[in-house]
Amino acid sequence: MARPQHQPNRQAPLKLLLAHYPEQKPKPKKNFFCLEVERKKMPDPEEEPAGPIGPKVRVQTGRFRPISDRYPQLGCENLGSDQVERLKAACEVKLSEYLARRGDVIWDHRRRSTGYISGTLRYEVLKNAKFRCELCGVPADERALEVDHITPRNKGGTDEIANLQALCFSCNAMKRDRDDTDFRAVRREYDQHEQACPFCSILISDILIENSLSVAVRGKYPVTDWHILVVPKRHTADYFDLGTAESRACHQLITEARSMIRKADATVAGFNVGINTGGVAGQTVMHCHIHLIPRRTGDHPNPRGGVRAVIPE
Repeated sequence: MARPQHQPNRQAPLKLLLAHYPEQKPKPKKNFFCLEVERKKMPDPEEEPAGPIGPKVRVQTGRFRPISDRYPQLGCENLGSDQVERLKAACEVKLSEYLARRGDVIWDHRRRSTGYISGTLRYEVLKNAKFRCELCGVPADERALEVDHITPRNKGGTDEIANLQALCFSCNAMKRDRDDTDFRAVRREYDQHEQACPFCSILISDILIENSLSVAVRGKYPVTDWHILVVPKRHTADYFDLGTAESRACHQLITEARSMIRKADATVAGFNVGINTGGVAGQTVMHCHIHLIPRRTGDHPNPRGGVRAVIPE
C-alpha cells in the first residue's frame, strides 16, 4: 500500500504561535524596531482576483516600504484583524526576549561602522572606479555598487578618498569589516624615517599638496618647468611595496597636481608620468617617488615614443 504524500500545513505555525500568545500586547517601545502589518482592502473577486499571495503586507523600519511579491508572508491571507494584532504582539514579545538575551552587543557592529560618507566623496570614488567594482570588475548596471572603506573604521581607517573603494554589493558583503590584519605595525612604519633620505625630511614649506599618506613637491632637478614629484610618506624604496591605500593616495595627488599645473600654465599640452624602480631603471633616491613632467609643444624635436626613449634605439 502506497504511503500518502505529506502535504505541509502552512497555517499550523501561525496557529501555534497565536495559541502560545493569546492576549499579550506589550507596551510600544521608542527607538525600537516596530513591525507594522497593514492589511489592505482586498479587491472584489469579480473585478480582479486576489492572486496566490493574498493581501499586501508592509513593514515599517522608520518608514513604510512595500515588500516584493517574491517575499510574501505565507499563511496571513486567512487571518482576521484580531489575529493580526495578536501576531504583531507575539513578534514584539519575541523581539524583546531576543534583546534581553543578547543585550546591546547586537548593535556593536553598527557603532563601529557609523559615520557619514558625503555624496561628493561617493561620486568621486564611483567616477574614479569607472562605475565598475574594483574587485571583480562587474559594471554598475549589472550589480549595484557600494562605497566602502579599504581599511575598516573599526581598524582605524579614515574617511579620506584614498581609503575608499567602490565594490559591488556581493564583493562588499564578502569583505565585511572583519579583517583581522594587525594595522599597528603599518602605523609604526609611518613614524620610522631614514635620516639620510631626502624624502623623509621634506620641509613643510616645500609641500605643494598632501594627504594622509603622500605629499607632492617640486623636483630639485626638473626636466621641465613645474616638474613635480609625488612621494609616499612611508619610507620604502620599491613602488610595488606600496599598499592599496598608498597607491590610491599617490594617484590622487598626481591628479590634483595635474589640475594645479594646467591652471598655472596654459602652455602645458601633455604630461609624462614615470616611476624608476631599482638602480638599473635609473632610481638614485631609494625612497619611492613618482615623476609628473609637464610637456609643451616644441619642448623636444621628436617627442614620438615618450617614455620609450629611456632606452636608446
